[in-house]
This record gives sequence, C-alpha cells and structure tokens, in this order.
Amino acid sequence: MIVNEALNTHSNYFVLPNAIYNLGLSAGAIAAYGFLSSCENRARRSKDRYTCYPSMATIGRAIGRSRKTVENYIGELVEAGLILTEPTKVTTADGLRWNGSLKYTLLDPQRAVELYHERQCARNDAHLESGVKKKRKAMKKAEKKRERKQKPHDEYVAERSAHVPEELPF
Repeated sequence: MIVNEALNTHSNYFVLPNAIYNLGLSAGAIAAYGFLSSCENRARRSKDRYTCYPSMATIGRAIGRSRKTVENYIGELVEAGLILTEPTKVTTADGLRWNGSLKYTLLDPQRAVELYHERQCARNDAHLESGVKKKRKAMKKAEKKRERKQKPHDEYVAERSAHVPEELPF
C-alpha cells in the first residue's frame, strides 16, 4: 500500500476540541469554527498565535454557505465565547485606507464551556424562581379563597329574594 507523503505531515491536520459539540452550537457554526481552526496561525512564538484573517466570503466558500449566513455563524461563535473578532484596515499602494477582513482570535474552548455552564445555571435559576413565584401566587389565591366565608345556601337565597330593586324615575 502506497501512502501519500502529504497525508503524513502534521501540517495538514488540526484538532477540534470535543467540548464544542456540547455548547449548543449549530452545525454551521461548528463548521465555521473548524475552518477558522484550520486557518489559525499556530507558530509557537508568534505574537499573532491563534489568529487568522479569512473574509466572510472565503469562509462561506469553504463551508458552502452564503456570506450573510456565515455572519450569523460568526455571531454565534462570539456569543459562545469561542472567538473574538476585530476589524482591520488595509492601506493600498496609493495611500487609501479600506476596511480589511476581520481578525479572528480563537479563544480557550474550556472558558467557553465554563461560560455555557454559567448561562445554563442562570437559566435554570430563573426557571426555578419563576416556578416558585407561580407557586406562591397560587398559595395566596387558595388562602384568600379559604378566608372568604361562604353563607349557607338558605341564607343566600333569603338575602337575594328579600332584595327589592329601587324604582327608577321616568
């Protein structure tokens, strides 16, 4: 069996942390994260380590999605705490400054997992709190109902039948 030498080099592979599959991300956001991971600068002593600069169109072509959809995926990744984005500027040869591609910085996925768990706990606490409020409200309503004294039926009928409406002047 002949093995292609290019497949044996470690530069053609990258590792995705297992944790990203437990963050509630869409499949498209995971694909975008995978593409950004494949593009990131992995040089150990580089000041730009963990960064990359692909355009939205480039990411879209790589994962088979539109530019607008990629923007949504990037927003999802930022919200999850997996990446940071920063705008860049490009100066052309004739001195004009243009907006460049975003600078993507891949963050520690473990921090994103912690953030996800913090948010889940906050949602659970809010849900429990709303349940407690509903239960308190129901208890107060039941207590008020118990406090109301009901008249015996005979007394109620006698009271209603004894009531004579006032005559209105015409």
